Amino acid sequence: MSDQDAVFGKRGNRDRSVVNPGGRGSIDGTRRSGPVGPGHAGDPFLIGEGMTGGYGKGADILHDCTIAVEQGQIAVIVGPNGAGKSTAMKAIFGMLNLRKGSVRLNGRDITALNPQDRVKAGMGFVPQVNNIFPSMTVEENLEMGAYIRNDDIRRTMEQVYELFPAVAAKRRQAAGELSGGQRQQVAVGRALMTQPSVLMLDEPTAGVSPIVMDELFDRIIAIARGGLPVLMVEQNAKQAMMIADKAYVLVQGANAHTGTGKELMQNDEVRRTFLGG
Repeated sequence: MSDQDAVFGKRGNRDRSVVNPGGRGSIDGTRRSGPVGPGHAGDPFLIGEGMTGGYGKGADILHDCTIAVEQGQIAVIVGPNGAGKSTAMKAIFGMLNLRKGSVRLNGRDITALNPQDRVKAGMGFVPQVNNIFPSMTVEENLEMGAYIRNDDIRRTMEQVYELFPAVAAKRRQAAGELSGGQRQQVAVGRALMTQPSVLMLDEPTAGVSPIVMDELFDRIIAIARGGLPVLMVEQNAKQAMMIADKAYVLVQGANAHTGTGKELMQNDEVRRTFLGG
């Protein structure tokens, strides 16, 4: 019998993402939110400005880093491995304490909010891994996404199915039985069930085929063109910049290049260093 079977048995929910028996990783559920303050005049819809910080009491990973996205736009964060891309996303979502800087959303300073309250404030976040409940059905995963809502969720669920018809046909199937690309669609759909005001995706195309990557990018474009701003970290830099209204290249936790996707793709240094020439 495997360690997993010893913990879970052969029945019931066997999702490590739910109970995490191995103790790998933790969330401080006791962290209370502080007050919400006013934003700054002329702010983008979402901005993490001058962010400096790291994990726990360790060294800083981000150094005066600024990331922003406007309504109806796609902003991408790219850079080499270890550049702090996912850390910047997590900082905006409140998963690490900033030593300097602030996060402001839709005219409000939410720097003091914990991640749970940032979801309630309008952030929809899809992590790179452990982003579905494998033993739950597709529909149950979407229902979990609506846990903060008290209204009728059926219309939102149908909108998710319209956006992702491939998973709509498998709504009664366990999400863990789907392909990698379909699981990513379920994860994005679950975030959309909260009716967020901004969608944040951490490497949504990691581990999927080029064809599936193109399909996911098409859906992301459709989401943004519907008015919902999308901020994403992406390992496929060239493809990401092709759909980006704004692109940020990070190096060692700091902004190295900022511009539209088209501008950065025409930048000789960016092309040579990050896009393969």
